[in-house]
Amino acid sequence: MALNHGSDNKRAVQAKFDAQKIAFGPIMFQAALALRNLGILQLVKDAENGITMEEISRKLELPLYGVKVLLEAGLSLEVVWVENSRFRLTKTGWFILCDELTRVNMDFTNDVNYLGMFSLTESIRSGKPTGLKVFGDWPTVYEGLSQLPAKAQKSWFGFDHFYSDYAFPEVLPVVFRNSPKHILDVGGNTGKFAIQCAAYNREARITILDLPGQLAKAAQNITAAGVEDRIDLYPINLLDHTHPFPKNPDIIWMSQFLDCFSQEDISGLLKRSADAMHDNSALYILETYWDQQKYEASTYSLHATSLYFTNIANGCSQMYHSDDMRKLIEKSGLVLAEEIRNVGVSHTLFICRKKK
Repeated sequence: MALNHGSDNKRAVQAKFDAQKIAFGPIMFQAALALRNLGILQLVKDAENGITMEEISRKLELPLYGVKVLLEAGLSLEVVWVENSRFRLTKTGWFILCDELTRVNMDFTNDVNYLGMFSLTESIRSGKPTGLKVFGDWPTVYEGLSQLPAKAQKSWFGFDHFYSDYAFPEVLPVVFRNSPKHILDVGGNTGKFAIQCAAYNREARITILDLPGQLAKAAQNITAAGVEDRIDLYPINLLDHTHPFPKNPDIIWMSQFLDCFSQEDISGLLKRSADAMHDNSALYILETYWDQQKYEASTYSLHATSLYFTNIANGCSQMYHSDDMRKLIEKSGLVLAEEIRNVGVSHTLFICRKKK
C-alpha cells in the first residue's frame, strides 16, 4: 500500500514527534549504523537472555560511555529494548542487522550520499549534482563511477545490483519468449544482464551500449564468464542524441536506466530507440515507479532515491511516476503494448513497440 498523499489527519502530538525524528534524523542514522557496524546489535541478538552494556563494553573492547550513549539512542530508535538492565533486539533492530535490503540501503545512504547531501539545497537551485564534488570533479556520477573510492563504488553497485538481481531471473523468460537473435543492452553497466542473457540463450547476440569506462569493467566480467564471443561492446555517449543506436535489433533493453535521465533526455533516448527498431522489434523498459509500489516502505525509499539523483547523480532525474513514462513513450513514436507489474522487489516491465 502506497503512502497516503491526500490527507493530514495526524494528531498534533504525533506530528511534533515525527518532526523531531526528521530534525535529528542524520544523527540517529549514524547511531544505528554504529550499533550495526561495531557489532553491538549482533551481540544483543546472540544473547538469549539479553545482555548488559557492561558485558558489551567488555566483549567488544569499547569504552562503556560509547556503548551507553549508543544503546540509549537505540532505545529511541526502537532497535533495542531493555528490561532489568539487559538489552534485547527488537524486530526493527533485526532488520537493521539481518535484512539485506536494509543493509544495502544504509550502505548506499552512508557511503554514496551522506556527505554530499549537505548541499541538496544548492542542487535544487542549480539543477546540478553539487554533492558529487565530495568525490571528484565530474558532471555526473556516471563519468566518475569507475573512479569512485572503493567503499563508495562497492555500495553504489551493491544498491544497483540488489534490485536488478531479483528482477532479471523473472524477466528472462519474457525477453526470450519470441527467440530474439540480437539484443541491445542500453546502459549495460557491468554487463550483468548481458552475461545472464548469454547464459540463458546460446543463440542470442548481445550488444552493450555504454561509456568506455563502464565497458572496460563489463569486458573483464564478460571474459571471466567466457561469453566474449557473443557479447559486443559499443562505446557511446548516451546523452549525445545525434549518435544513433545500432540498427534493427530484435529487442532494446533498458533496465534501471531511464530513471538516470531528465525527461528531455529520456525523450531523446526513446526516439533513438524507435529509429533503430524494425517493425517487429520491442523495447523493454524495466523500472521502479513510486506510484506502483505495494508497500509504504518502497514508496518512501524511492522518494529518497530521487534526491540521490538530484544531489549526487546528475541533478535532473528521479524515480518517476509511471504516468511520466507513459507520456514520454507516447511522444516518442512508440506504443505501450504490455505492462507487467510486481517484478522482482518492486519493478514494472513496459514492453513497447513502434506505432504502425
